[in-house]
Amino acid sequence: MVGKKKPLVVITRKLPDPVETRMRELFDARLNVEDRPMTQPELVAAVKEADVLVPTVTDQIDAALIAQAGDNLKLIANFGNGVDKIDVAAAAKRGITVTNTPNVLTEDTADMTMALMLAVPRRLAEGANVLTGDKKWAGWSPTWMLGRRIWGKRLGIVGMGRIGTAVARRAKAFGLSIHYHNRHRVLPAVEDGLEATYWESLDQMLARMDIISVNCPSTPATFHLLSARRLALLQPTAYVVNTARGDIIDEEALVKLIQDGKIAGAGLDVYEHEPALNGKLLKLAAKNKVVLLPHMGSATLEGRIDMGEKVIINIRAFVDGHRPPDRVLPLRT
Repeated sequence: MVGKKKPLVVITRKLPDPVETRMRELFDARLNVEDRPMTQPELVAAVKEADVLVPTVTDQIDAALIAQAGDNLKLIANFGNGVDKIDVAAAAKRGITVTNTPNVLTEDTADMTMALMLAVPRRLAEGANVLTGDKKWAGWSPTWMLGRRIWGKRLGIVGMGRIGTAVARRAKAFGLSIHYHNRHRVLPAVEDGLEATYWESLDQMLARMDIISVNCPSTPATFHLLSARRLALLQPTAYVVNTARGDIIDEEALVKLIQDGKIAGAGLDVYEHEPALNGKLLKLAAKNKVVLLPHMGSATLEGRIDMGEKVIINIRAFVDGHRPPDRVLPLRT
């Protein structure tokens, strides 16, 4: 990447048109106009010839793939905040820098979290289906489609980072009492402003909440953080909402507890083995026990364009010999 030659940037999925157009102007950008997930051989070919790879959450950039990278590949500019699908340590060993796109999806994801928090107890999806189903709506009745009030309930946030804090702000406005578990306690000013209660023990918090919102990142330490044992601590009237990553929850255990009536329901935007879906979850959705969304928590046009702009800034900084602003370092072990 010397001289005036534009770097070859391979983009693994279709991005919003304004982002792709700008990338074509600045780089030798290879687009995925079909928006088809790359196969493993296609990813291998990409890392062998690219100067910069721009993957997304659908791509597994593991150590085996990175080992096959060509000498030109010096930057993996992830289109997304989470880097759980990228082996950052393996990239670092090969001298490959990894970047992400933080701070642009916070509000969008928090909006969707709040939407699910309302949709599950208030039976919104079930109610909407009444008007489009085979049976004619018989009209209003005082005892029909009764849900549960969220005003005055306790919300337990697992992971009080940027998104968790944004969820808390929204939930407080809806009259929920804010509780949270985090690796580190948030600043006193933030805690006071939200009137939030900190729980050092996740177990103790789970046992006392009406709604649990999962907002922590996916790391080896958070895999099945909500394990079968911990999920069993929830009250039978409690709901679980997850807009973070599917593998943070033991999905099979969650399904069984809902089936057995030991948890009231769940609102999920992410899944443990997506895009494959647990058939038992689909059956629960058909019975209106859960609300399922197709990983669309951050899916706004504004958010995707903001992500693309961050990717471009990271690539341009790197190509110009500067440290990219959103560099991701390997986790310390």
